[in-house]
Amino acid sequence: MWNEFKKFAFKGNLIDMAVGVVVGGAFGTIVTSLVNDIIMPIFGKLTAGMDFKSLKVVLSAATETTPEAAIMYGNFIQNIVSFLIIAFSMFLVISGISKAKDRLSKKEEPAPEAPKAPTEAELLAEIRDLMKDAATKAE
Repeated sequence: MWNEFKKFAFKGNLIDMAVGVVVGGAFGTIVTSLVNDIIMPIFGKLTAGMDFKSLKVVLSAATETTPEAAIMYGNFIQNIVSFLIIAFSMFLVISGISKAKDRLSKKEEPAPEAPKAPTEAELLAEIRDLMKDAATKAE
């Protein structure tokens, strides 16, 4: 098990994964800002000024001693939109990388060889055989 871990850790997969986590975290911040600052206000404008963050179902109202208990489904909707944007963006990136790898890995296939021209002796032998076949059919 230790040897497998060393192969994994030093093969580069661990480093690639760490870079992916860091870039993913930064990308997540950008997408969160896109959703919160651009997309959701547009949805709010389309829905007569509704703020999705404030959508909730109150289970119990706040009192002097207890805070409000509520299901914040507006935040949930916002997180679903954020997830869909991230998933679609990652699909586009991975699809682009795959297409680029395919283009780079395709080696030019060699042109098919032109058929070799028959020699004079081969042509004469073929004519002889055709003449023999024609003579036997005529008999």
